[in-house]
Amino acid sequence: MSLASRFDLVIFDWAGTMVDHGCRAPVLALLDAFGRHGVQITEAEARRDMGKSKADHVRALLDDPRIAAAWETATGAAPAAADCAALIVDLGPLMRDQAAVVATLIDGARSTVEALRAAGLKIASSTGYTREMMEPVLSRAAAQGYVPDHVLCSGETPHGRPSPLMIYKACAELGVWPLNRVVKVDDAEAGVAEGRAAGCYTVGLAASGNGVGLSAAELAALPATERAERVGRSRAALYAAGADIVIDSVADLIGALENA
Repeated sequence: MSLASRFDLVIFDWAGTMVDHGCRAPVLALLDAFGRHGVQITEAEARRDMGKSKADHVRALLDDPRIAAAWETATGAAPAAADCAALIVDLGPLMRDQAAVVATLIDGARSTVEALRAAGLKIASSTGYTREMMEPVLSRAAAQGYVPDHVLCSGETPHGRPSPLMIYKACAELGVWPLNRVVKVDDAEAGVAEGRAAGCYTVGLAASGNGVGLSAAELAALPATERAERVGRSRAALYAAGADIVIDSVADLIGALENA
């Protein structure tokens, strides 16, 4: 059975899915942004709500009791809406700088997209990054041969992930329906929940993204048992978020869809 007999569109996330193995850029930018206000957050805290719009992500961090207490200690007042807005302003250039550095395509990303297009499928993308944050990523991805047919960014729908509105908007603008002929591919639990909410065939990526949080070289350097344990935990979390299937990386997508 050909891919085109089952699917019309594949919607890819960006960091941890198509670029930035380990989803490092948003973590480093968030650590820096909070640090500039005298508040130290951990990498685990920064990763907990990954995949949401950056505004929702920052709000979730400020709502965390430990971080809220640290903010009050550092600034003399509990975090307020104005603090969230200030952090988002700080985050814009930090995200651009970090994302531009690590916007290398993940192994297999370009060949997977080429195979999908050869099979007759459309390619879209969505992200928790704003359009401003995405500009250097889009430019670097294009230089490496990856240009989606459609790009949606944070803030371009009334609600971000895990709501399905970004998927609905992409499908409406590309003229694709029904939603069970759409594949959503994401490394973060919020992105998987988005695909599930929209009724898409949803694919989680366990090894390349936020769940493990390591570059390809760092992941390969782990002892085999530790690597398997970390990828296994990521896989379980993505299934719990609603993934139909979980694979290691985008390089495995074609085989997974052919066997779906």
